Amino acid sequence: MIRAMQLDYEHSRKLQAIFRSSGIAQRYSVLNDYGKEKDFTFYPNSHDFEPFPSTEQRLAIYQQHAISLSVAAVRDCLTNRPEIELNSITHLIVVSCTGMYAPGLDIELVQQLGLRHDVQRLSINFMGCYAAFNGIKAGDAFCKADAEARVLVVCVELCSIHFQKQATDDNMLANALFADGAAALIMQTKPAAGVNLVPSAFHNGLSFSKEPQMAWRVGNLGFEMKLTSYVPEIIQDGIKKLTEEMLLKIQKNFAAIKHFAIHPGGKKILEVIEHELSISKSDNQHAYAVLSRYGNMSSPTVIFVLHHLLASLTSGNDGENVLSFAFGPGLTLESILFTIQYA
Repeated sequence: MIRAMQLDYEHSRKLQAIFRSSGIAQRYSVLNDYGKEKDFTFYPNSHDFEPFPSTEQRLAIYQQHAISLSVAAVRDCLTNRPEIELNSITHLIVVSCTGMYAPGLDIELVQQLGLRHDVQRLSINFMGCYAAFNGIKAGDAFCKADAEARVLVVCVELCSIHFQKQATDDNMLANALFADGAAALIMQTKPAAGVNLVPSAFHNGLSFSKEPQMAWRVGNLGFEMKLTSYVPEIIQDGIKKLTEEMLLKIQKNFAAIKHFAIHPGGKKILEVIEHELSISKSDNQHAYAVLSRYGNMSSPTVIFVLHHLLASLTSGNDGENVLSFAFGPGLTLESILFTIQYA
């Protein structure tokens, strides 16, 4: 990163401090260049990384790798559910903000997974880190409309292909946080054997400021992230109100919440939420574990957190509540209350 961004001594120390305080131990990328010092295959081997890859070149990488990563996530999702046959999927929801093309990822998934040709498809694009919640909302609506619905939700993001080398504060933050990943989940009206998470309520809010503190735009040299250091402060200002509005809607008090699954947009974001809601780092352990192992993968990340939480639950947690948050451009604050159901 220091070489690619051509940082001087002062800015190099700044970037190293951001990395050290990120709470991230490792991240993943579809590009093997990030594990090399030289002999790059995607980025130029010139001193200044010029000519820097165009948006067209980056989206070609997206089209090449997003499908294989998505298929792997679906296969992994179904590993412990042999009773679920792919031809029983009635709806397919694909979530992504780091690439697009048509015919798209949804149609390629139908072909490569052997889904029914009449599967109903929905693509949710360019909504950022909170978009998985929109996928879950849509899946919930499909299940409520059709008792026989079985919905496959797939989130895939290749954040690392949009690396920007200008030495700005926004780029330093983004380059230290974001990574690649995919997650898949199944939604259906009938509970599966074991632990299930049932969406009980949804609530979202917007927190405005004079200047957008989180944005995602298409540039000539990839998608450009605006992510300022003020994002945690904006979330801090809005998270308590969001929680209170959610609990008022469902007529529950905060003591009824036993578990938390928070999108780890960054270590500072997790810390300000803990402070505002008076919860402990232990209460938030699933978010920290995912942040440390995978970084911020945008939309799949909160699904990783829910998966990590699920692994810790047993029949003794039946009926307990899980509060989950995710955040994105806008600045958007999304929440879902899940009820744990053991079958």
